[in-house]
Amino acid sequence: MAARPQVTVYNVDGSKSDKQVALPGVFVAPIRPDIVNFVHTNVRKNKRQAYSVQVHNGPTGIVAGHQHSARSWGTGRAVSRIPRVNGSGTHRAGQAAFGNMCRGGRMFAPTKTWRKWQKRVNVNQRRYATVSALAASAVPGLVMARGHKVEEVAELPIVISNDLGSDGKTRDAEKFLAAIGLSDELARVAKKTLRPGKGKMRNRRFKQKRGPLVIYNDDNGIVKAFRNIKGVDTCQVGRLNLLQLAPGGHLGRLIVWTEGAFNALNGLYGDGESASTEKKGYRLPRTMMTNSDLTRLINSDEIQSKLRPKAVAAWGIRKKKNPLKNLDEMRRLNPYRNQQIRNAVAGAKRARTDKRDANTRAAQKRRVYEAISA
Repeated sequence: MAARPQVTVYNVDGSKSDKQVALPGVFVAPIRPDIVNFVHTNVRKNKRQAYSVQVHNGPTGIVAGHQHSARSWGTGRAVSRIPRVNGSGTHRAGQAAFGNMCRGGRMFAPTKTWRKWQKRVNVNQRRYATVSALAASAVPGLVMARGHKVEEVAELPIVISNDLGSDGKTRDAEKFLAAIGLSDELARVAKKTLRPGKGKMRNRRFKQKRGPLVIYNDDNGIVKAFRNIKGVDTCQVGRLNLLQLAPGGHLGRLIVWTEGAFNALNGLYGDGESASTEKKGYRLPRTMMTNSDLTRLINSDEIQSKLRPKAVAAWGIRKKKNPLKNLDEMRRLNPYRNQQIRNAVAGAKRARTDKRDANTRAAQKRRVYEAISA
């Protein structure tokens, strides 16, 4: 396996230690936003709750849009056969009821709780999306494009020692995040905003931005230390969730790794050459192209020496012309056209000559007839 870049491990106080760890192979996996978006869309559906209109069939049951005593008047009254409200003396009496087109009626095709709410996603696709999200978290451009404030961070990914959060104190966790350059990030996610719309009535009154994700291997108090910081989430490395790695289906979540979790990635996903030891028969996906610089590839001497010389077209693109109006085009399509023109000209000349001779003979006959008659 080729040498991986080395990542510095931070101390609990935010200073850089002398220890370095090799970058796991999962961070060089291909980044596929299309797969991440597809998997996120389908996995997110597995947390939906069933809903439907209220339908309790039976003599005493309540059915939405059926809270009336109504029956059809039948035929013969020049009105539609829709059920009509019983009674008299009120505006409501005689009005149509029950139908989806009626005032106070039921909806069309009432929703049912037995709709298919969950979606099954292929295991390989879920793993592909997970490794793509992990690889994108090590690209500063994608992390910044997602909105995280990492201008003051020395390097990505961020790896800390396993001693962080061992005492379970939130103030120590906040001091560490500020020491490594995430003060602006914490300020960005500290403010929560009021949600517009009816979500305020459905236990979703406020919106909270997503900040750093802390991934650990052994919980020695790190969850307790970070759980009260707004926007900061925690996750165990063996339970990586795409909904946390790419919220909204967008790549580039800012991740803070503990040293134990960082070292466990090669065992979970493999190092690119060997298979995973935790997932049976799983290997990291490989990119279709090891070198994506197409211009450099095409212009290389190895490829240019094998190419055939550029062919020069003998004829350009001919403009389509109407042969009935263009004589040259007709001559190209019908080589006998020149002879046809000659024959037509000769025939016209011969016809004129014959007509002149006929007129001459007729005049001679007239003169002879006039002489005899005199």
